[in-house]
Amino acid sequence: MKEFEQLLQKADWKKEKHVPVLEVKQKDGLVQVEASVGKEIAHPNTTAHYIAAIELYFLPEGEKFPYLVGRHDFAAHGASTDGPDTSTVYTEPRVVAVFRTEKPGTLYAQSYCNIHGVWVNKEKIEMQTR
Repeated sequence: MKEFEQLLQKADWKKEKHVPVLEVKQKDGLVQVEASVGKEIAHPNTTAHYIAAIELYFLPEGEKFPYLVGRHDFAAHGASTDGPDTSTVYTEPRVVAVFRTEKPGTLYAQSYCNIHGVWVNKEKIEMQTR
């Protein structure tokens, strides 16, 4: 039996459409993160193949466990009462989260594709000095 961490997939987001892309901005003590999937290579968003969720975690330097910053579920994938891919409503796998921290650390993101599993990425967060 595989351990869960063996199921996490990693790749360069510029070459793999499932990897969450992290764009971080800091201002006035706040950290703003935009996490998206499919920035360079579009990910399909159909009833049969879609990104279901993105989760963000922050591990402050020197601490043992990460904090769950946020989870966003994407629920509209073109399905309607007329069948698959008949709706005009499709959610885009993109979310913005804002949090405050006094410590540098590492931001982790994981995206879940209903066909290709869990993909992860991380970004170091340095504290801005004024």
